[in-house]
Amino acid sequence: MKSKIGIVTVLLVSFAFASKAQTSTPAGSTTSSTDKEWRLSVGPEFGIPSGNFAHNYGWLFGGSVQLDIPVFVPGLYVTANAGYDNLIAKKDVANINVQTIPVKAGFKYFVFSDLVYVQAMAGVHFLANKSDLNADKAAAFTYTPGVGVLLKLAPKNYLDLGVRWEETAGFYNGGEGSGGNSYGQVTLRVAYSFGL
Repeated sequence: MKSKIGIVTVLLVSFAFASKAQTSTPAGSTTSSTDKEWRLSVGPEFGIPSGNFAHNYGWLFGGSVQLDIPVFVPGLYVTANAGYDNLIAKKDVANINVQTIPVKAGFKYFVFSDLVYVQAMAGVHFLANKSDLNADKAAAFTYTPGVGVLLKLAPKNYLDLGVRWEETAGFYNGGEGSGGNSYGQVTLRVAYSFGL
């Protein structure tokens, strides 16, 4: 499963760079002013766990703050993201919600003007309720490939809609389900973004 996700991520990023390489800037024109615009976004996140984790947990609710910083290539941004996630245990299972504080960094690349983007991030999920869960570890590695759209609402005001796959290493040393070695989730982020 991890190799499939890696292949999809590589293909998305390759497509993004290939499509950007096919476009050219007419002589005398300049890049968009938004290519140099720092953006800060904040918004809720909703997710569904997958694999063995889905047997014990129904859905995820959280929120995040993200900073997008433009770099040398037009349409390419370095991203820094931090938030709070609450993975809700199913009522018919004797489990406790998993509460994490994800901290991630990565890249966002616009493949179509300043509208459609691909994004890849990696970082750490810090377990906020380690003692409640009797977990072995307080932090776990995570990576997230994703896609999204940035809809302009007004000058320097945007709606950022993104969908991502997120894979997180386990907080336990072995076992299955809530004690598994890793868990995945599909997450939707709906954020208000503004230029700085």
